[in-house]
Order: sequence, then structure tokens, then C-alpha cells
Amino acid sequence: MSPNTTPAALAPIEFWFEFGSNYSYLSVMRIADAAERLNVRIHWKPFLLGPIFRSFGWDNSPFVLQKAKGDYVWKDMVRECRKYQLPWVQPTRFPRAAVLPLRVALIGSEQDWMSAYCRRMMLLNFAEDKDIDSVETVAEVLEQLKLPAQQILSAAQSDANKLKLREQTETARAKGIFGAPTFFVGNDMFWGNDRLDDALAQCVANRAQLARASHTPHDLQEPGRQSVLRR
Repeated sequence: MSPNTTPAALAPIEFWFEFGSNYSYLSVMRIADAAERLNVRIHWKPFLLGPIFRSFGWDNSPFVLQKAKGDYVWKDMVRECRKYQLPWVQPTRFPRAAVLPLRVALIGSEQDWMSAYCRRMMLLNFAEDKDIDSVETVAEVLEQLKLPAQQILSAAQSDANKLKLREQTETARAKGIFGAPTFFVGNDMFWGNDRLDDALAQCVANRAQLARASHTPHDLQEPGRQSVLRR
């Protein structure tokens, strides 16, 4: 079986996230283990929320612009982190800039270190209340993961990769993404950390449907052939 026809590849999940997004924090910390249990492949899709918000005429996160919503969100994060047994410190700066970490994530999106890198960046922001958008911070995380930090940073800051992140953000806008985290299973969109499990369940259902179709005798998939066979 080729890599493109493995069960995990039949119905992958696209995971669109931003390091400045508090609800993306919850999903980043959960998705790898949850997907592995269900044998679902993750397509990591880092993007910038800022341009998405600006397309709506917002100059900041709605959690900042709308005080009542922001007050609710910080209480909700305490509950959610308790539920998932995750550390939580309300950031003193929100949303934090994360352009460089996202550029690095774009480089790592198909690498086996992606999940560990993303979890570490999220913990710095939402469990340790540290700024993350600096060469020093990102290099330290990469070195902790035993990765060639300078090589990765050089690739991340290339003009080609900067353009790629802008293009990925535009793709997010074109797909109708309006917040993070957002998940896609095929053409079906699921928004919010609380929809992660639903999206993964959809992957499993789609995979089962594809598997059944692949085992249907070829003759039975062609109505014309069925009528001939019944004569």
C-alpha cells in the first residue's frame, strides 16, 4: 500500500491555527494524541489571524474589542484548561505577535518535530506568559528539540517562505476561515476547539465510507452493468 492510500491518508484533518489564539492552544495540545488514537493524519496549517480580522474591519481580536466576550473567554479558558489538565496563565499581552514562530511552523509543517515545536511555543505563550516572536526565543525552542536552529530560521525568514505564509493566510480567507482553530475534513469546516472531536469523528466516518466503496465489486458500481448481469 502506497503512503497515499494508507488508512490515515484516506481522510486527513486540516488543522488551521495561530500561536496567538488561546483556543488554538487547547487544540495544539490535544490534536496529536487524539489523531494518533484514531489513525488520522494531520495537515498542519499555520496562518495569520490579523489579516483575517482586518478583512472584517477589526484592528484587534474580538476578545479585546468586545469586553463582555473577553471577560467570558478568560473564565472559559480556566475551565477548559482544568478539563484538559493543561497549565494556564492568562497572558499579559493578548494577542501576542507570532509571525516568526508561524514562519518556522510553515517550514516544519510536514516534519516529525512539528507537534512538539507547536506545543512548546503554545506553552511559552499561555502557560509561561512569555513573548514568543523573537529569534532568541524560537532558536531556544528549536535547540531544545535538538534541531538545527540557524538553518531552520534562515529558511523561515527567506522571502519565499514569507510569501508562502501570506499566501497560506489568503487561502484561509478564501476557504471562509474567520477564526482559529478551524478544521477541515474534505470540504466540511469545523470551527473551534470544541469541534476538534467532531472533526476527527468525521475523518473516521469518511475513511470507513471510502473503504466500503473500495471493496464494492466493480460491476456493482456501474448501474448499466448491473442491468446486464440481471438479464
